[in-house]
Amino acid sequence: MNDKIGRNDPCWCGSGKKYKKCHLSTDLSASGPVVPDTRIQPGKVSPIRPVPDHIPRPDYVLNNGRPKGKREWCTKTTEDQIQRMRAACEAARETLDYIIDHVEEGITTDELDRLAHEKMISLGGYPSTLGYQGYMKSICTSINEVICHGIPDSRPLRNGEIVNIDCTIFLDGMHGDNSETVFVGQVSQSAHRLVQTTWECMMRGIEEVAPGKPFNAIGKAIETHAHAHGYSVVKDFTAHGIGEMFHMEPQLLHYYSPRQNEIMKEGMTFTVEPMINEGSWRCVIWPDDWTAVTSDLKLSAQFEHTVMVTSSGFEILTASPRAPRFLHDKR
Repeated sequence: MNDKIGRNDPCWCGSGKKYKKCHLSTDLSASGPVVPDTRIQPGKVSPIRPVPDHIPRPDYVLNNGRPKGKREWCTKTTEDQIQRMRAACEAARETLDYIIDHVEEGITTDELDRLAHEKMISLGGYPSTLGYQGYMKSICTSINEVICHGIPDSRPLRNGEIVNIDCTIFLDGMHGDNSETVFVGQVSQSAHRLVQTTWECMMRGIEEVAPGKPFNAIGKAIETHAHAHGYSVVKDFTAHGIGEMFHMEPQLLHYYSPRQNEIMKEGMTFTVEPMINEGSWRCVIWPDDWTAVTSDLKLSAQFEHTVMVTSSGFEILTASPRAPRFLHDKR
């Protein structure tokens, strides 16, 4: 993902030929315009980690990864639902902050996944992504040009990279979801600027949350801020309602659409999770059917909170007691 192969560089296979004369056409046909460095030093994905029998599972775990029933709307109508939602989101935040503290040069994303897996179980929760639609890891780790859904593996993190950690927990019948992009060692000024702007985009979107307002106000605020800084907003992936189900209605766009004119109501809980790219907003999916990368291989960053609509505005359910790590990391 980092050391890109040029067309005239020696091929990764060791043939001695130039890349364009050897494996370039094969790589392009397999995965679009993406040549991940894992083709040079493949990262291995470890076996599925077990979850103790006493941990309650979401319904899809026992249904071949497919959620049962149609998507419901995300409104919470009882105090019990709200309190359980708060507890799940607090656990998601605790887990995410715990993982972030372990991000450093040389650690593998598989080790981060192990730490997250064990942490969520220690809190009495189930890793929501584990077994969901066939995904077999407990978090997503998206590095550099990976937009989202990066699969943890044996590849060590490298100085100068950025990595998004996406963590969701199922606890007491509710899902809590959050993510944060962090630096590995010292990063470039351009990477720092992208991450800073992405966090600002998320916060601008959240500030639009209030009862009676249309959902497209969120996307408009995000898109406006991203474009003002010369960045694009990913359109292939959305935010979503969340609660008793991992993904509920509505699906929230991070850009303005006049069609997304549904009105926010008190008690709704949903994510705001913009993915902001340095270059094109378009993506390519790797052959693993999960990893989404920028089509031009430029950097992508993401932040995510779960929020609840209150009578006067919003509550960030996954708020951390500390500032985002990028604000105090070195450039």
